[in-house]
Amino acid sequence: MGNFVEGLVNAKLRNMKNMLNVYEVGHVVKVKDYILEVTGLENVGFYERVVVANYSVGYVTAINKNSVMVALLQRAGTIYVGDEVVTTGFDFCAMFSRASMGHIIDIFGVDRLVSEKFENLRPLPIETAPIPIMERTAVSRPFYTGIAGIDLIYPIGYGQRQLIIGDKKTGKTQIALDTIVNQKDKNVICIYIAVNKTKKNIKEMYDELMKKGAMEHTIILAAFNDDEPPVGFFTPYAGLSIAESYMRDGQDVLVVIDDLKSHADIHREISLLVGKIPGRDAYPPDIFYTHSRLLEKGCQHKDGGSITILPIVETRGGDITDYISTNIISITDGQLVLSRKNFEKGQKPAINYGLSVSRLGGAVQESKMKKLGGKTRREFLSYLEVKEVYELANTDEMSPEMQEKLTQGQQIQERLLQYKYSPRNKEEILHMFGEVVKPD
Repeated sequence: MGNFVEGLVNAKLRNMKNMLNVYEVGHVVKVKDYILEVTGLENVGFYERVVVANYSVGYVTAINKNSVMVALLQRAGTIYVGDEVVTTGFDFCAMFSRASMGHIIDIFGVDRLVSEKFENLRPLPIETAPIPIMERTAVSRPFYTGIAGIDLIYPIGYGQRQLIIGDKKTGKTQIALDTIVNQKDKNVICIYIAVNKTKKNIKEMYDELMKKGAMEHTIILAAFNDDEPPVGFFTPYAGLSIAESYMRDGQDVLVVIDDLKSHADIHREISLLVGKIPGRDAYPPDIFYTHSRLLEKGCQHKDGGSITILPIVETRGGDITDYISTNIISITDGQLVLSRKNFEKGQKPAINYGLSVSRLGGAVQESKMKKLGGKTRREFLSYLEVKEVYELANTDEMSPEMQEKLTQGQQIQERLLQYKYSPRNKEEILHMFGEVVKPD
């Protein structure tokens, strides 16, 4: 900590000698909710942190010919036309402390449960340079969620980006929480990023993870629904910067982003207020880049660490072909599609096994799991197709082969049923499904 403070002091002294400690002062000329139009800042940079009316904090989100647009992150009071806006010469950074483990925090380094800042806070860039392709290696290590339908049929590997997508109240967040709980004693750091969630929901989630002993290896980075929208926009980027700092220390990190549809809506709102030209569904033209540069952080690093990302997207009416969903599907390495129909039937997790995909598949499975998983998937998907046709038929009139196929499929479906916080390890999965499906 002493070296860090000494470095800041030396940097300040160098700036004073080079006359770089003179900051520009502009004035607010227009106020649109949390977006300000400011004139008089000739040398300000994009994403630069600015101070408004002495206490409020914002960043530069657009630079026009005669003015700049500032998005507020922290509002200390009412802002009026004519208020001063002072530049700082630095990009806006999140504040983070390694002591945050086990807490609900925000990008300002505040423990949201007790509303106090952590000690030993360090500035962390909101965005860092992309991880070079030469520093990445193949994704091959199996990442166990504890959920049989995922680990056996649609496996995930360390460094993979697997989308969880489905309608509201179909168990998307629960899959992520089960996965976090299953990482206990596996030397994996988990970062749950909440975008536009209520304080009540996050507190309940915190209590559940605490009961399961999962908060010992988990950080909840939250942007609540009553925070300024730009806070919600920056929070996922800050979360991935935190993950990257751990990964470069050789640590495996799991990042859950809940959810990217809310993040896209926040970006659309900010862009429209700033005056950007809207595109499809009124989203700005850079919406794909907004998410691709975020999710590209997921990788297996050559030094041994990894970042595994589970982004969540909420759909309406089970439509996974909408603009945001298709964008993120094209960025990720597969998707777990959750079905409201399955959920209402009591099938939990409510995975739609026909639409779900893992593009890495057997490449991240051990040989026994790979053989058993491939056969189980083929038999179960075949059963689902046959079941739709013969659901109302009299089984006594079917051929023995058809009866055997239906019986086997029903047994697989029963074994896939798994309630929350009831993880299964690899040996349990191999034993349970090996009794029903004989690998080729």
